[in-house]
Amino acid sequence: MDKIKLAAISAFGLEAVVKRELNDLRYENVVTDNGWMYFDAEAKDIPRANINLRCADRVMLVMGQFEALSFEELFDKTYELPWEKWISKDGRFTVKGKSVKSKLYSVPDCQALVKKAVSKKLCEEYDVEWMPETGAEYTILISIHKDVATVSIDTTGAREGLFKRGYRERSMEAPLKETMAAALVSLSYWKKDRILYDPMCGSGTIAIEAAMIGRNIAPGLNRSFASQNWPAVKEEYWKNAKIEARKNIDLDSEIKIYASDISAKAIKIAQENAAEAGVDDCIEFFVKDVMHIKEPMCPYGILITNPPYGERIGDISEIKKIHEHLGKVFGRDKTWSSYFITSIESFEKDFGRKADRKRKLFNGDVRVDFYQYYGERPEKQED
Repeated sequence: MDKIKLAAISAFGLEAVVKRELNDLRYENVVTDNGWMYFDAEAKDIPRANINLRCADRVMLVMGQFEALSFEELFDKTYELPWEKWISKDGRFTVKGKSVKSKLYSVPDCQALVKKAVSKKLCEEYDVEWMPETGAEYTILISIHKDVATVSIDTTGAREGLFKRGYRERSMEAPLKETMAAALVSLSYWKKDRILYDPMCGSGTIAIEAAMIGRNIAPGLNRSFASQNWPAVKEEYWKNAKIEARKNIDLDSEIKIYASDISAKAIKIAQENAAEAGVDDCIEFFVKDVMHIKEPMCPYGILITNPPYGERIGDISEIKKIHEHLGKVFGRDKTWSSYFITSIESFEKDFGRKADRKRKLFNGDVRVDFYQYYGERPEKQED
């Protein structure tokens, strides 16, 4: 089978997490560059990567990389790429673009030129005067950084990135993306044999993603992808990838996750989402004001939560009181490890303790910090 180059795109700050995922999936030669994790693959890996990656935004098929200092160079080198191997005779394709620190800075002109080059190549290969564009959808991305052009096709789907798992039909305002929630769990000390608690769970995303990690449920099992309609990506590849993912599900481990929220409406939505994801047996949801929590429910737990900030409506003085209360309850317990994602810069001062580690991330377009407080780890039980 012919070798191809794929790339997983991640949000800023999550590159190391996605690279670890790719290594766990046994992909080789993973190279990170500006939020793109390039790796060697075959066509059968297009379904496998899309179905299994938790923290990446999307999976791109890399058609080629080359220096582009002029429009003529961009056109000629784009034309030379083997578009006919992937785009069908009736393929419907659009071109998106971006350019950073490059001589070819006009993105609309670059997009139009790439569209023209691809159309010319396909018309010649298929011996037609024009492409009908009535079939499968292909989204081409032309990305130019420091005069190096990367031309790729989005295998995931332009309108629905990998954060769309298929279980969250309803959500509260300004929800945390599923990919980000999964990354927060992956960056924590949590393992499936430990308690996890989210005291401000909203629509339950952190708890659900943790349960899916604990059960090893592939995040893309219950959704569709743009490349499912590509003739070049055989139906058997999708079937085999799903069979492999289902075989890897762990239904035997006992997983204890707790999630609460002040809103009964939020808890109802979270319960529905958990049931849709198939992990409702792993999570206990309940209504509780975070300010009414007096002490941790047990020793050696993991707290991961997304306190109100930014677009999440709330009075800043009330939010600071929540931070202070969390510090009194969880910050003073040496056995608990606590993790908070927020854009409020005074969090450490409010919490009453400097974080053991602070990681800069982006939740959508909002710049946030992930504050990590490490507690003692439980002693291993002797058999």
